Amino acid sequence: MPHRWDPIAPPVPGLVVPVRFDPTGVTGPTRGQARGPRWRITSPGLAVPADVGDELVEQRILEAYARSGSRAVVTGWAALRLHGGNFFDGLARDGMTRRPVLIAANGERLGSDARTSVTRDLVPPDEVVVIHGIRCAIVERALYDEMQRIGEVREMAVAVGAACAAQLTSVKRMRAYAATRRWYRDVRLVMEAVELSVEGCRSPQEDRFRQIWELDACWGRPLINRTVLDLDGRFVAMPDLLDPVRGVVGEYAGADHRDIDRHEADVDRQADVRRVGLEWVEVVGRNLRDPYRVITRMEDAAARAAGGPRLWTVAPRTTPTLDQILDRRDAGLSRRATRIGSDSAG
Repeated sequence: MPHRWDPIAPPVPGLVVPVRFDPTGVTGPTRGQARGPRWRITSPGLAVPADVGDELVEQRILEAYARSGSRAVVTGWAALRLHGGNFFDGLARDGMTRRPVLIAANGERLGSDARTSVTRDLVPPDEVVVIHGIRCAIVERALYDEMQRIGEVREMAVAVGAACAAQLTSVKRMRAYAATRRWYRDVRLVMEAVELSVEGCRSPQEDRFRQIWELDACWGRPLINRTVLDLDGRFVAMPDLLDPVRGVVGEYAGADHRDIDRHEADVDRQADVRRVGLEWVEVVGRNLRDPYRVITRMEDAAARAAGGPRLWTVAPRTTPTLDQILDRRDAGLSRRATRIGSDSAG
């Protein structure tokens, strides 16, 4: 079973397409039936069976799209979710408030409502793919639109990091996309955010901690999720953040760290890290709203680490880069498409 904080979204079960009201009751409910207990109205003139809820975010996206017209395109966070980005869950930072589904009208006569936010943007055909029967923007276009919606550089960079964590795109690919769309709105702000973004953070909160580390504390860009070994080559830890000069590691402790077994493992890991001469800084979600408090902890840790023994080293990177992963996947899809085309021609 996928972990709740896995950056790649779990497989989507069967989605239910809303049906139009039918005065005959053959292809859909009559208007009267739709108001009854057996149906749930999703938008004017459309309904799904009452036992189909909208708790599943992909179902909610489908229901918003169903009212939008054949040329409309789902974009922003919703398209990124359909592409497989788990952190694009359609919820605000409070984890409860639902964000409207962003839809590019693409020539349709549409208006926004409580569930959808409609823009008048045109999305060219080469930037449209179909997922679960839904016309949605390709990853880079969807991410660009989501960054526009966010409008604040740090959070825009967090969105890039979340897309990279899900292996949807890379910083290099997003940089190239923005560079070739210089006529798009807010392109300078988007490019600034792309340069601030990183690959390797495993959650948005971890990335926000990284920004405090890099920008507010002015410690420079840390090593992210790199393996630390002792001098005998034994595994010590893989901290979220590491300053190899100051000898300080940083860890974001999410809600799952409150589990007693996880907490016990964290305590053991802290002891292992300190045994080799590193110092530990841990933050929780509330701390990220108070950068000064986090910086104070970081500076105290650096003071403790100064002059101590360095009984550790950083293991060389052995895994492929994100761009290598994406290039290989694209090459595989290209070969598969060529093979299918050849089979069809035969």
